[in-house]
Amino acid sequence: MRHRKHKSPLGVKTAHRKALLANLAVALIEHGSIRTTLAKAKSLRPFVEKIITLAKKAKKASPESAIHLRRVAVARLRNKAAVKKLFDETVNQFTDRPGGYTRIYKLGTRTGDAAEMALIQLIDADDEGYKARSKRKASPKPDELASKEVIDVVATAEVEDTQSEPKDNTEPEAHSQQTDVEVNTDSTEEEKVSGEASAEATSEVEDSTQAQDAEEKGKEG
Repeated sequence: MRHRKHKSPLGVKTAHRKALLANLAVALIEHGSIRTTLAKAKSLRPFVEKIITLAKKAKKASPESAIHLRRVAVARLRNKAAVKKLFDETVNQFTDRPGGYTRIYKLGTRTGDAAEMALIQLIDADDEGYKARSKRKASPKPDELASKEVIDVVATAEVEDTQSEPKDNTEPEAHSQQTDVEVNTDSTEEEKVSGEASAEATSEVEDSTQAQDAEEKGKEG
């Protein structure tokens, strides 16, 4: 059974596979990028990244530990020149990167056998991926959630209290006062009109009485 075994055997035996990955890793360290099949590129990625991690550890370790790590890398890569270049030069561009030292690009199928091809390369130090780090929002703690729920409940209770409070009757009273004033002004205008009409009637009566008096005097004379 293949429980917890996610590595691809690449269709070859163990000794052949180790030699194949060592040769691919040496070519990748020397040239920076190589073109191979997608299955080999996926198998090469963890192999070469573990060796780069050894080189990073050697920079911070004591001289004795650094020598030991170099010997482990030589045993895996089987090439002293590639190990020297990795430990002395290439590792400097990965000092601030916690992982993910390689990138794989799919190139389509190969003519002839239709094998999926890929380009695997080492990531440069000035790559945009170093700066563009995703900022994940920290999940709220249970205490914060509980306090937030309490605040929401209090806020909803306050809103309900304000809605249930009776409204002030100041506006209707003011409106009633305005209507009373309007009624009073209308009544005063009517009184003025009636007074003018009565004055005109009295003046007409006086004129008529004076005319009658004048006629009576004329008849007597």
